[in-house]
Amino acid sequence: MKFTRLLPLLMLLSPALLQASDSDLALPTDRSAIFQFPGFALPSEMILWIGIGVALLGMLFGWAECRSLRKLPAHKSMLDVSTLIYGTCKTYLLQQGRLLLVLEVFIGATMVYYFGFLKHAAPSTVVLILFWSLVGIGGSFAVAWFGMLINNIANSRMAFASLRGRALPLSEIPTRSGMSIGVLLISTELLLMISILLFVPPALAGACFIGFAIGESLGASVLRICGGIFTKIADIGSDLMKIVFKIKEDDARNPGVIADCAGDNAGDSVGPTADGFETYGVTGVALITFILLAVAPQYMWTFIVWIFAMRIVMIPTSILSWKINTWITKGVFGKHSHFDFEHPLTILVWLTSVMCVAVSYIVSYFMLAPQFPTLWWKLSTIISCGTLAAAIIPELTRVFTSTRSAHCHEVVNATTEGGAGLTILSGLVAGNFSCFWKGLTLATLMLIAYLTSLSTLGDYMGYPAIFAFGLVAFGMLGMGPVTIAVDSYGPVADNAQSVFELSTIEQIPGIKEEVKRNFGFTPDFEVGKLLLEDNDGAGNTFKATAKPVLIGTAVVGATTMIFSLILMLKNHFGWTDLSNLSIVDPRIILGLMMGGSVVYWFAGASRQAVTTGAYRAVDYIKRNIKLGDSDRASAEDSNAVVKICTKYAQHGMVNIFAVVFSLTLAFACFDPIFFVGYLISIAMFGLFMAINMANAGGCWDNAKKIVEVDLKLKGSALHDATVIGDIVGDPFKDTSSVALNPIIKFTTLFGILAVEIAVNSERVLATVLGVVFLCIGLFFVLRSFYGMRISTLHPQAHIDFNTKRDAEAAAADADPVRNPA
Repeated sequence: MKFTRLLPLLMLLSPALLQASDSDLALPTDRSAIFQFPGFALPSEMILWIGIGVALLGMLFGWAECRSLRKLPAHKSMLDVSTLIYGTCKTYLLQQGRLLLVLEVFIGATMVYYFGFLKHAAPSTVVLILFWSLVGIGGSFAVAWFGMLINNIANSRMAFASLRGRALPLSEIPTRSGMSIGVLLISTELLLMISILLFVPPALAGACFIGFAIGESLGASVLRICGGIFTKIADIGSDLMKIVFKIKEDDARNPGVIADCAGDNAGDSVGPTADGFETYGVTGVALITFILLAVAPQYMWTFIVWIFAMRIVMIPTSILSWKINTWITKGVFGKHSHFDFEHPLTILVWLTSVMCVAVSYIVSYFMLAPQFPTLWWKLSTIISCGTLAAAIIPELTRVFTSTRSAHCHEVVNATTEGGAGLTILSGLVAGNFSCFWKGLTLATLMLIAYLTSLSTLGDYMGYPAIFAFGLVAFGMLGMGPVTIAVDSYGPVADNAQSVFELSTIEQIPGIKEEVKRNFGFTPDFEVGKLLLEDNDGAGNTFKATAKPVLIGTAVVGATTMIFSLILMLKNHFGWTDLSNLSIVDPRIILGLMMGGSVVYWFAGASRQAVTTGAYRAVDYIKRNIKLGDSDRASAEDSNAVVKICTKYAQHGMVNIFAVVFSLTLAFACFDPIFFVGYLISIAMFGLFMAINMANAGGCWDNAKKIVEVDLKLKGSALHDATVIGDIVGDPFKDTSSVALNPIIKFTTLFGILAVEIAVNSERVLATVLGVVFLCIGLFFVLRSFYGMRISTLHPQAHIDFNTKRDAEAAAADADPVRNPA
């Protein structure tokens, strides 16, 4: 059957779906589909109920692993440091929660205006949509909290395990904590989305899906951006002290170290966890929307259940892959005192990818082959393109960021003669090259998906190529638990180093005897330090691998959502085809220009917040660090640095949110065709901006690690230059690049609502609203720099102060008690 009656794809986003009499715009009410498996048959709703069971078991798995990690041994001095870090993180996250609720007021008001006043929906309906928006925020916040909790449990256990002088536990602990987060995150998302399918009335479920997606997108944006700014302010403040005072990494006397550890959780745990939760949900919402309104009515429910069945089976598949990888790792590396920590993670990624591809074909065959003899393998092939991308992209990331990569060694080689200047240039080269190879990879896999969609899919839906692109994004998240796990590996490995140093365990009198008596082994502090430093390099690499996967998913998924907007406009204006959206239309060209402008502004605004905050933090630390008369920084000084980081993170977030919110409404009100070009531009510019910054930053980070671990040249001029490269790279990779992912999706989701408001309002009113919101947006664009500038002091004041500090540092170095050598 050739399906020729194409409905506007994203009318699901419109409150028109609230008109229950128009069944085309609601979830199917006929759910009688039955799937035949060998020897038994399953009703479609039973598969969804099984999904709820699997999701609950997945959440139980996450908590069980958390409890199991908590039982691992650790010395009290290390547990005390973890407790301190967790307390700081908890205070930070609660502050972000309050900010989230304030920002939700603006989003909620927009929803109330549209659904309640423009579309005259019943108050109970508006309340239900707002409720699911809050559930989206709450889900992002809850999984972020869990990620922070388990990472703080794992870091002290990993630090203590290093004292045994064996490498295997240092690989297993952060992988276990990461799998705990990944499985619980995906399971929570799956549970909530199936709940909407099963328990919300079909006529209202579409709007609730959109409310849910906007809520989780807002949550991810705030936690990602605030976390990225916070962590890099603290990281730069801490790192610069190594150059200024020639002190060691994570020196307990440095008041910035606790903030740095809290930042590792805020930026590298809280943010990515919320981001992964949102990415998984928004991609699902885009696909459900397409199925509901572009697939022939008699096939809609079958396709929806198939999509969720794919998600359900990937949870046990990922857990099984991890278990198999654990057995392989123990068998191959168990007796080695040292091995390349990247190898077990690489095996895990590829093993999971292969198993997910195989499971996709098997389950699709049994579910779809009886009714769709050729469609089952085509859909499986398209999904597999995304799953392979989730394995190939991390491999390409290693080419540019691994401590074994030629690009990282090129940075070190360039720095030996050219200093910090060539450090920066060679790192930028790595970022630029990575954009080409990853762009080529994504384009090739999307081309394969497109070619696969050319036959058969068109018999069941309109615009099958767009559905194929959505399935590619879906496939990239198929191995979601493992993608999140390898990303979470990094902050645990990083924090474990800090916990080791901050515990000052080596200086505790009789510590070797105490550990031997209480834990049954003699600690080897030097080997432990070396293992932790080496493992940190692997953590840096695999933190970098998840970033392009998530941003790639955002852009590929945004393609589906943007096309949905195009079809909604086609229906609204009565176009017979899409010729109105020509690349030579001046409105499209102007929209493309403005989208690129906003992406570059965002990168600058987020880094400006880091720059000003880091300046304040460095200034405070330099004035309050006590090198000569204290073993560790006071709690008061450490808390003061945390407050500086939090203050500038929230100021930067408020500016960014105000601009994104205001310009989205303004541009949508001016002209919807212009706005389509704007959204396409944000997605494309954002993709390559994010990949460039993420990989350049990762390359600089691990170039420093090569100097520290392989060359053992800490404190040298070479090390100082690579530290500067790392400082430049920090906001590149952990602030601006990663935050573009939720920004793209939030702009697209909220933008579709904004266009609905614009096209359903009087033209004069829409123009006036556009001008008002443009002025508001421009005000905050100016404020994001001029309101965040560093106030200058007289240069002589700095010279006098630095002279005094240099004298104090020299006196501390000459102290025979602190420096026996």
